Amino acid sequence: MVRHRSNRTEGTDRRNAQLSRFRKLPVRRLGAALTLGAVGAGIGVSRAADQTAMKHGILPTTTVAHSLRAGDDMAGAAWDLPNIQHERVDYWVERFSTDKRDDFTRFLERSGRYAPMILQKLDERGMPRDLLYLAMIESGFNPEAYSPADASGLWQFIEETGERYGLEVNRAVDERNDPVEATDAALTYLQEMYERFDSWYLAAASYNTGENRVGRIMREETGTERGSDESYYQIWDRLPKETRDYVPLMIAAARISKDPARYGFDQVERQAPMTYDEVVVDPATPLASVAEAAGVSLEEIFDLNPQLKLERTRNDQRSLVRIPEGKRTAFLVNWPKIRKDQTLAIGEYRVRANESLLAVARG
Repeated sequence: MVRHRSNRTEGTDRRNAQLSRFRKLPVRRLGAALTLGAVGAGIGVSRAADQTAMKHGILPTTTVAHSLRAGDDMAGAAWDLPNIQHERVDYWVERFSTDKRDDFTRFLERSGRYAPMILQKLDERGMPRDLLYLAMIESGFNPEAYSPADASGLWQFIEETGERYGLEVNRAVDERNDPVEATDAALTYLQEMYERFDSWYLAAASYNTGENRVGRIMREETGTERGSDESYYQIWDRLPKETRDYVPLMIAAARISKDPARYGFDQVERQAPMTYDEVVVDPATPLASVAEAAGVSLEEIFDLNPQLKLERTRNDQRSLVRIPEGKRTAFLVNWPKIRKDQTLAIGEYRVRANESLLAVARG
């Protein structure tokens, strides 16, 4: 949730500026429905690699994929949020189809990468699948989107609200940029708002402008906080300007996404879904070493781990790092040697009186 934010951008976050020389990310398109496949070079090799890794103190890794029905990389043609007619919905459908067409095309392209994960989590919680389009209008499915109001990530959390919902933000890690963790946080917030207002439209408005403001306006206009989705338009003219367009934007995005051919978007090629294995590495592990062990590029590691802001993992605890799906066995085979040779040793050093930097470096 981000309160009182405006003029969201898709610009890169602060970490990108530091790592721009590494981050020329490839565009992956033509995503098909996700299925759980075999990992590594075979079960026998994988088991042997696991045993070797355990001898060297490496925790077992996991494979993560998000399975959907064939071709179901968006929320589907049917509606599970009310498709309420309003002039602002029509306005945004027109804008997305004309002068903002290039922007919406990019949104649809990126949807292939992140929609399967979001939809699976919505299904697991029994929440409307059409809430997927809230992430679309928040960030255009860009996990590194950053706004002038300091909102960040797929779901555009400000730091305070992100931390309230369990997202860690520090020098080394910004979990607002983690598409998986941020989605969990956002859905928890939306569930809480639905329980308070009994309306997904009002929950969405609260996500944008703050629950206390929506609650106050509802009490003043209707005598109670709890209402229906029609209540959003009942209090519409009292909401901040951005929030007045918030639900219409979500519904407009859903209308086009559910019937792309009608609006001329049927030729958009969507990126491949995000799939990955997870490995546990030591504090201060260089990401280049993880990439080397997995036999992939450093760009692929950054692409799967946008929450990592440095060229290494955090130095105060072990970390989960995502690697491309199918690279688990290679990592487990190669990691013991690379770990020994390349993992950084990060610790604290207390400088003594009159000690020079040269002496510290030599020591």
